[in-house]
Amino acid sequence: MTDTPNIAIERKGAVATLWMDRPERHNAFDEHLIDAIDRGLQTLGADDSVRVVVLAGRGRSFSAGADLDWMRRAADYDVVRNRDEAEALARMLRRLAELPKPTIARVHGAAIGGGLGLVAACDIAVASDKAMFATSEVKFGLIPATIGPYVLRAIGPRQAARYFLTAELIQPAKALEIGLLHEVVADDALDATVDTLVQALAQGGPNAQAESKRLIRDLDGQTIGDALIADTAARIAGIRATDEARTRLDAFLSARRAKDAR
Repeated sequence: MTDTPNIAIERKGAVATLWMDRPERHNAFDEHLIDAIDRGLQTLGADDSVRVVVLAGRGRSFSAGADLDWMRRAADYDVVRNRDEAEALARMLRRLAELPKPTIARVHGAAIGGGLGLVAACDIAVASDKAMFATSEVKFGLIPATIGPYVLRAIGPRQAARYFLTAELIQPAKALEIGLLHEVVADDALDATVDTLVQALAQGGPNAQAESKRLIRDLDGQTIGDALIADTAARIAGIRATDEARTRLDAFLSARRAKDAR
């Protein structure tokens, strides 16, 4: 376990859990938590011994969004400082979304505003059936701007129109239905479900997973035409020649031959 102010990083083999550690504030964002998460992700992203990153929250909530005291302070900041702090949040969310290894959001309690944005920015999201979600920004005269790209990618513009404008609570079953979550499970099954996903992710090649994440980002919204076909063909041709692909394919074929010979 590695503890720094606002976060704790727990290692179990090749799995790293980044815990947001402001339980007294329901892991609400301020400039210090944003910076701590960003630094933690940067460290884990560069560590080749880490295969999977789980994002979780200490205490009763995953993350209750923006810290109210931080919001009050920001109201007195000039435009330049407000933009700088917004860009820091945007950079952290992008780092999470583009981390070169699989990420899992382990969600319990509240995931509001920026907390919902963290869920949307992870590759896989699993929640307790007691969790709750909302994009509550309009209630405060604000907009869900920095989280917007990741939420739209997860739930699409039609669903976003409803929840960005109403700020209503989204129950776990509805979050699953609209695409924000992959699974909803009982509170006491949350960790076991995360472990099952981790075991599945451990079967993949780390380079292949990183390139698969890049592929999804690059293909999203693209028109299928000659340029896209050429690009995807070049990608698979290139990755077939990597040591990771050769080694894993040889191991699979050897195991298959041994099985067939029995």
